[in-house]
Amino acid sequence: MTVREQVHLAVRLPGTEPAAGTGPRAGTGPRVGAGPQAGAGIDFAAYERLARTAECGLFDFLLLAEEARPGGYPEPGHEADAGSGDEVRPAGRPEPLTVLNALATVTERLGLAAAADTGCHEPYGLARELATLDHLSAGRAAWHVIAPAGDRTGREDIPGARSAEFVAAARALWDSWTPDGVPRPFAHRGRYFDIAGEFTVPRCPQGRPVVLRTGDSPEGRESAAAVADVVLTRHGAPECGRELRAGLAERLRTHGRAPGDVLVMPDAVCVLGETAAEARERAAEIRRGQVSPRQAIRALERVWGTDLSSYDPDGPLPDIDPVPDIGPLPDGGRVPGTRPGDPLAVAGAWRDLARQKGLSVRETVIEATGRHFFTGTPETVAAAIEESVRAGAADGFVLVPHPDPGGLAEFVDRVVPLLQERGAFRTAYTGPTLRSHLGLSDLVWNG
Repeated sequence: MTVREQVHLAVRLPGTEPAAGTGPRAGTGPRVGAGPQAGAGIDFAAYERLARTAECGLFDFLLLAEEARPGGYPEPGHEADAGSGDEVRPAGRPEPLTVLNALATVTERLGLAAAADTGCHEPYGLARELATLDHLSAGRAAWHVIAPAGDRTGREDIPGARSAEFVAAARALWDSWTPDGVPRPFAHRGRYFDIAGEFTVPRCPQGRPVVLRTGDSPEGRESAAAVADVVLTRHGAPECGRELRAGLAERLRTHGRAPGDVLVMPDAVCVLGETAAEARERAAEIRRGQVSPRQAIRALERVWGTDLSSYDPDGPLPDIDPVPDIGPLPDGGRVPGTRPGDPLAVAGAWRDLARQKGLSVRETVIEATGRHFFTGTPETVAAAIEESVRAGAADGFVLVPHPDPGGLAEFVDRVVPLLQERGAFRTAYTGPTLRSHLGLSDLVWNG
């Protein structure tokens, strides 16, 4: 395999589910885990152990997620009942950039990616924080751009348009210093932001931090085509990867870019066993643990847009169609979370899935909203990962460690060496920056 064709690996922490997309497998899967280890959401030592493990495995980057909702609190109207299986996550989710700056001191090559919501930040402050991380890490910073699902600014604007201007302003700030270290006055006056002055952080070691963007919705794909270096997706099946690449290629051309300018890296969960049967049993147990009965009903309500609390999670899907708009529920509340763009299409796909496999509500939600699983012996998992990249379905995968202790270490110890033996994965980092890990071309200063 050529350098660019080789498998790229990253890890996402914690394993939170992205917002619902619009495809047939779109949904609102429950969150999995509260930190790098259960109960360790604020324990830096746990983050350090996992970062060192990922670097030992020669991973491209570690991605820390951000959540605007305060940790340890349920969604409004869905308070957990004792013993329901929906107990609240432990309070304690540190701010990603602060953790990553600390991790920069205990790692040498691992890329450090922070998810940051453009609805919760301002361009100047976030650009400054990311540039600082890039300097402190010697060129290993990345930004996962999160566009808010709804207006969090108190203004009637379009979150996608505001997010696009946010990214443009941040990139202009990073480019306001010349490569030889000369600052220039900066001015951005747009619909949402009016910034003028001088950026206080010199040009980043890798020009600009690497930009990650989720591409599971049409809006996300358009934004990714315009600005992303890496496109993330929660759908790792080969057919999903090929469909994403095909749609992305046309969008890239409209922005004067080529398909080779970006990498596509789906999320994936890897479950290993000494035998295929053992791995399947372990994976089934993990899936069941990810979706409690109450969570299954909540996921159903987000698609159907109405109160379905009377339905049995171990029974069949509703025989009613989704409502076209989420209105007030009978109890005066509202269904929390983001609905898929086409609820009727999602409901139809879920019904087809349930009918084909004889699945209950809970089983359907598990099957339809779960991330892609690589399940089997280390040998079969390594072969499946390599084949996915060779077939053009992905450039690599962002691993989402499951709750089992040592899940990432097990992958690094047992699967990475097999990928290296196949010539499908690096045996050493070949450059100092995250851009070099990803095989991305050097940025040309356009000031």
